[in-house]
Amino acid sequence: MEQAGSVGVWTAIGALARREAAPASLRHAVLACAQSLGAAGAVFSMGYGLSTGTAGIRGEPLLACGAIAGELEELQFTLGEGPGVDAAAGRSPVLAPDLADASARSRWPAFAPAAVDHGIRAMFAFPVTAGTALIGVLGVYRAQAGSLPRQELADALVFADAMLVLALDEPGGIAPGVDDSHDTALATRRAHVHQATGMVAAQLNVPMTDALAALRAHACTRGLRLSDVAADVVARRVRLSAGDMPPGHAPLGGISPDDAGPPAPPSSIVPD
Repeated sequence: MEQAGSVGVWTAIGALARREAAPASLRHAVLACAQSLGAAGAVFSMGYGLSTGTAGIRGEPLLACGAIAGELEELQFTLGEGPGVDAAAGRSPVLAPDLADASARSRWPAFAPAAVDHGIRAMFAFPVTAGTALIGVLGVYRAQAGSLPRQELADALVFADAMLVLALDEPGGIAPGVDDSHDTALATRRAHVHQATGMVAAQLNVPMTDALAALRAHACTRGLRLSDVAADVVARRVRLSAGDMPPGHAPLGGISPDDAGPPAPPSSIVPD
């Protein structure tokens, strides 16, 4: 980035917006961040709230620049581990300069090897916060191992600040995706996860976090994506049982599936 700091970041975002004769948006910020930092991909995700204990049920958008970045972001959401998950939980940046080293594999035993297999060697995650409230997480994926240079690290922090401003300024508090159809599908799949979590929590009479753990365990043991399992639960094609609860999560008893609410209409199921 030729101009360092806040001026350079906003200049890069503004340049992309002007090319489209459109107001600056989160979409432009994600693209500008990836380009400015020489990243293989960048994401702005609001999908970590439930996995870190928040009980709110709503669709949470993910803006992804780069197919691999979007796929790995969804993998973090499915596994419940990764730099983005930790950044959301701790409300502080998580820097992983080499996902192939022993410390990264120890910290993220499932995510780190998967990222390397996808050609990603480094990831840097920055929480986007308004006071104590988590708005989202900026994730930067790089194909080469190595720490972010000092100026690029500073710019990434400014991009996170810019995303806060844009997230709060845009209608409804969110922006359309970098690829609208792709990101709408991602947001819808995450909405299915939240709806399915609520259904499982009601059916097994367990807390939301335990219900999500059961969904993840069901997906991981069968080699499925969390969003696919969630869609099946919402459509009543799959019903989880006490046997799906991972160790340390004991159901307190169940209720009739008819008490868990009506199934979603077929039109709400978005195929991958």
